[in-house]
Amino acid sequence: MIAPNATLGADFVAAADAALAGGNLDSVPFADIERVLTAAMRVYAAKVDGAETFPPPITAAQTTATDVVVTVSEMVKAAGLNLFDLSMWFRR
Repeated sequence: MIAPNATLGADFVAAADAALAGGNLDSVPFADIERVLTAAMRVYAAKVDGAETFPPPITAAQTTATDVVVTVSEMVKAAGLNLFDLSMWFRR
């Protein structure tokens, strides 16, 4: 169980912020990014399943359209989906 005042993901966010600010992207291994994105995506999908509203999964002011497109494109490929599959879910 997580301590009540602990912030989930704080260590990863701090490491990512430091890597981006310092230009040392090698300090955040792809394997860690994969584990964090996978876990976050699974929890988000489970929480919104059956919900009437979908809170944004990202903070738009802290990311760019390029960040989103690059990440989503690779997620679509990794899941074996295509844009037609995505368009069917987009309007749900």
